[in-house]
Amino acid sequence: MVREITRDTTLCMSLAGRPGTFGTRFHNFLYGELGLDYVYKAFTTSDLPGAIAGVRALGIRGCAVSMPFKEAVIGLLDELDASAAAIGSVNTIVNDGGHLKAYNTDYVAIQHLIDRHRLDPSRGVVLRGSGGMGKAVASAFRDAGFTRGVLVARNGAAGAALAERCGWTWSPERPESQPGDLLVNVTPIGMAGGAEEHALAFTPEQIAAASTVFDVVALPAETPLIREARRQGRPVITGLEVIALQALEQFVLYTGVRPTAEQVAAAVAHARN
Repeated sequence: MVREITRDTTLCMSLAGRPGTFGTRFHNFLYGELGLDYVYKAFTTSDLPGAIAGVRALGIRGCAVSMPFKEAVIGLLDELDASAAAIGSVNTIVNDGGHLKAYNTDYVAIQHLIDRHRLDPSRGVVLRGSGGMGKAVASAFRDAGFTRGVLVARNGAAGAALAERCGWTWSPERPESQPGDLLVNVTPIGMAGGAEEHALAFTPEQIAAASTVFDVVALPAETPLIREARRQGRPVITGLEVIALQALEQFVLYTGVRPTAEQVAAAVAHARN
């Protein structure tokens, strides 16, 4: 059912290089379930300063931020929550009367998943990727006590800096030479529609030796890496789990309302269709 939009309807939005449908369907479903006079719309932009000025000027309540804007947006905002400041990456903006405050709910989501899946901090981690999401994921693992980590990234400056921040080591783009108990992909490898949508972020041999395989890519829900890990009987954590948790925390920041677990599960099922 299409809800009526009035002059009083609160607008929330997202900015991404390649907008998806999950957030739009997730948020709008919950607005309807909870009877909230909100609407959510996905956008992309070639003018990031202009887009953020629009968020401020038009009173847009919340703005989700995805690749490639998570770091570039920082200088356009008024305040960073500790979750964003500690990482240097933003995925959520909340507008309070023209004051734009940034958060990173990716970091919160990863923390929850580490606890939910009872990941052992004594395990060695091989994490592939050093962008905005990579910063959130690596920082969450570091703060959960994972001291044995290898950060694999082709960007030497960013990769080495992030590895040093976490107390890990950096390696250039040769992940197959890095055995690890816990494999984490935070690159677009395996993403639907991308240049490497059919590729594996780690080799089958690495997957076979892993205790857990974690892919933050959410589209498709079953990436090549996740499919291969399931085929080999390895425990997995999927990008769908990440996107659902981070979207929930965004919803709470925007509305001040926390849905029930049943409502969130229904929203995730709706968003996947």
